[in-house]
Amino acid sequence: MRTTIDLPEKLIGEVMTLSKTRKKKEAVRVALEEYVKKNKIEKLLSLPGKIEITDVTSELEQIEIDEN
Repeated sequence: MRTTIDLPEKLIGEVMTLSKTRKKKEAVRVALEEYVKKNKIEKLLSLPGKIEITDVTSELEQIEIDEN
């Protein structure tokens, strides 16, 4: 999907640096994916229930970093 958006240059630059992307399009995609993932995790963790859910986000992120 093509769209035109006005992004603060400093913010997109910071996202590009943190995500180690070279293109703005990649940086925006990564940022959106991370936002969605974070919110889904928060929603799951807030659900009451009879099963215990352990937040392993930091461990999974470390595995991803180690694989790269």
